[in-house]
Amino acid sequence: AQREKDHASYSDEIQDFSESVDALERAINTMKKRSADKTQAASALLQLTTGNALPEKAQRTVSAFLEMTTGEQGMLPGAPEANAYEFQAQGIVDMLTKLAGKFEDERTDLEKEETNARHAFEMLSQDLKAQIGQATSARTEKSEAKAKALQNAADAKGDLQDATTTRDEDS
Repeated sequence: AQREKDHASYSDEIQDFSESVDALERAINTMKKRSADKTQAASALLQLTTGNALPEKAQRTVSAFLEMTTGEQGMLPGAPEANAYEFQAQGIVDMLTKLAGKFEDERTDLEKEETNARHAFEMLSQDLKAQIGQATSARTEKSEAKAKALQNAADAKGDLQDATTTRDEDS
């Protein structure tokens, strides 16, 4: 009964650790997918001219500016490529990775403890079964020996009785 309780507790804990590791791995993958720096190019301005976000006069002005200032490659001449967004959460990704590693280590330790506990239980169970078997066979042998001794005693009493009766008759 105690072993079943321990195994149920182990099952709950291992499921909790597995779910935690799985959730952390999904979170890390999601964060890594978003980790790339997003570049800002003249194409962002071009997008403004294609939609209805700006009035027509403003769209013509932006288009004229882009035609005047862009070089052969579609970028402003001499302007460095700037990032519109730089990933700032690498520390969080690192922390989540370490946390996932710790959870995996704890899950592994828990699995080792469960394996050792199950092995110890099986060894104890086998030892107790062997002791029960030995005690049962010893009890059976003793019962058989006692029955034989009682039979021999009864036979001896019968022989004594016969001898005594014969002697008394002879006297």
